[in-house]
This record gives sequence, structure tokens and C-alpha cells, in this order.
Amino acid sequence: MKEIIHALAKQHHEYVINLRRYFHSYPELSFQEYNTQQKIMNELSASGLSPIPLAGTGVMADIHGCQPGKTVAIRADIDALPLQDELDKPFVSKCPTVCHACGHDGHTAALLGIAKILNTIKDDLCGTVRLLFQPAEEKIPGGALTMIEQGSLNDVDVIIGAHLWQPLPIGSVGIVSGAMMAAGDRFEITVTGHGGHGSMPHQTIDPLLTAANLVVGLNQIVSRNVDPLESAVLSIGAFHAGNAFNIIPGSAVLQGTVRTFSQVTRTAIFDQIEKITAGICSAAGATYTLTKELGYPPLINDPHVAAVLSTTARQYLGDQAALPIKPVTVSEDFAYYLEKIPGAFIFIGAGNQAQGIIYPHHHERFDIDELSLRYAMEILALAAVKLSVPS
Repeated sequence: MKEIIHALAKQHHEYVINLRRYFHSYPELSFQEYNTQQKIMNELSASGLSPIPLAGTGVMADIHGCQPGKTVAIRADIDALPLQDELDKPFVSKCPTVCHACGHDGHTAALLGIAKILNTIKDDLCGTVRLLFQPAEEKIPGGALTMIEQGSLNDVDVIIGAHLWQPLPIGSVGIVSGAMMAAGDRFEITVTGHGGHGSMPHQTIDPLLTAANLVVGLNQIVSRNVDPLESAVLSIGAFHAGNAFNIIPGSAVLQGTVRTFSQVTRTAIFDQIEKITAGICSAAGATYTLTKELGYPPLINDPHVAAVLSTTARQYLGDQAALPIKPVTVSEDFAYYLEKIPGAFIFIGAGNQAQGIIYPHHHERFDIDELSLRYAMEILALAAVKLSVPS
């Protein structure tokens, strides 16, 4: 089966490259992927499948094997970013201020290639492989929850997915058994005091100074309240107060992010944010409002499924290619699927310094080595075949 999938992936590689370039040329923002959805459905129909729309602008299609077995889902995200594309390639975005600067164009194209591969070998395929083209990964609340609510995981035993990952060189795969990606949360604190003349601070309740003390206090949470063996990040990214050099303002606003790998740590950090804010504001005589926007939860890979993906990657790319990597503090709504059923998510190397493919995700000149598309097809298709075999 490995050799057959390899041959089919090579056969369909050019098809997938062309699709990737099409999606790159015509990107669409989260929840607006109407043309992308129609293109996906047209391609799946041409491959002999029966796709259905899901979650507004998403697509689902099943490939039924002729042998009994499990149902395995493979997910690709399809949305782009609000960014001006500066890629110096013929397939540069034709949509001003919209750009596939994260690789979702490649994810979508690769899954369409996988559809061709698995549909070709369905006589030898066990169970069912469900293809999920998910909208809106880039914008909270994301599209995964709606996909789940509308039945994308019904009767599914396991789910797998991958991200084409520029920080890893082409020909490598990054895998984590357990916590791989962080929860990504946002908070905002508005401190309200009593403004006045800068020469008479004793007549004021200074919200700027209070907020400055908050910056110091909040940045001590991780070092003093989180187990040193547990990873977490709290960062203040914005501080807005006043607009004149000699006026103490009436209010100040802080904005920050929290990144954690467990729900326990996530809850504990937000509890401390509340306590520290209340204490410092009370001591200064100020009042405050604290709002928080919880993003995607931590992405926790199932060790067994991660091991299958790791073994599969080694089969195609060699023993040194499947790299155990450290967890990353970016977030992904694939995590919602993993809260429901076993599964795993991997990074497939897409960087190539020799080709100038060096710009990070969400950069105006982001690109991928398109050989990674073939590797994505091979690894995910064969892993799905393995995971569909009945126990």
C-alpha cells in the first residue's frame, strides 16, 4: 500500500500544485470562503465523490472502502488572512489585502489530492475516510465547533490533520505526543481613576501609574504561580493612556495574551489576573473592568495516533525525518476535534532556505516548498489507511 500511495501522490502532485496556486490566487477570509467551497465541491465531484456543504462555507465528503473498518477523518482548513500579499510569484493573490500567508491553500489542495488517492484504492480500503474542509480557523470562534455541531464527527473513530510548517525544513516532520499547541486567550483591563493636572498628582487617582504597576504584577504570575515544569506565557501587548504630557488621564487600558497547555493552568492564571488586578486597583483607589476572550483550547495529541503518524512519516522520509519537537505556543482550533475523539496533528516541513522560502507564517512574503504537498498526501493518506483497519 505504501508504494501504491507513493506512486499516486507523484501522479497527482502537479494537479495539487495547480490547485494550491489557484487557491493562493483567490484567497477568501474566514466565514467568507464561498468560491473556495464551490471549487472544492467541484473537484470532489469530478473525483467521483458526493460532497455536501457544512458549517456555512465548509465541505464534507466520505470515501467508503469496500472492506469493514473504522471511520477516520482528515481535516484541512481553507481560510486566508487579512494581509496584503507581497509574494513575487505569478500566482500572487488577486484579492487586495487578502492573502494565504499561513499555508491553508496547501492544506486544501493536498486534501483534494488525498481524495483522488483514496478513492482510487477504495476497493482495498477498510472502513470510511471522511474529508473535512473546514472554514475559519484563523478567526475566533473558528469553524471547528460549527463543523462538530453539524455532524462532522458523527460515527468518526479518529481524526488526523497537518500543518505545512515553514520553520521546519522540507523533508522533515514535527510530531509531539501529548500537548502540542497552546490555548490562545486574550484579556483587556480598563483602569479608571480620577484625572487631573500633571503638576498636582496628589489630587488625582492615577490610572496610568496603577496600570504600570499592573504590568509588573501580571508579569510575575507565570514565574511565581505556575509550576516551573509547566509551560505558560503571559504577555502585555498594548498599553494606552493619555494624550498630553502634563495631564494625568482618567483611564488606562491594558491588553494581553495568555498561552497555556492545560485547562488547569489556564484557569489558575486567569484567577491570578483577577486577584492581582483587584488588589492593585484597590490599593490605588481605582476601579477596573476585566474582560477575557477565551480562544482555542490546548491541542493535545493522542499518543497512539501520533505514533502512527510518526511511523508513517519515517516510512516515506527516513528515520531522521520524523522529529520530536517542542510544543509551540500558537493555537489551532483542531484542538476542538481532539476534545471529542482521539486524533493527532503534525507539522510537515515546508521551508527551504536555498529557494528563499524563509519567511514565517503570517508574513506578507510567506511561501511553501511545494514538494511538501506530496509529502502531506503520502503521510496523511497512508496513516488514514492504517488507522481505518479494524482492531
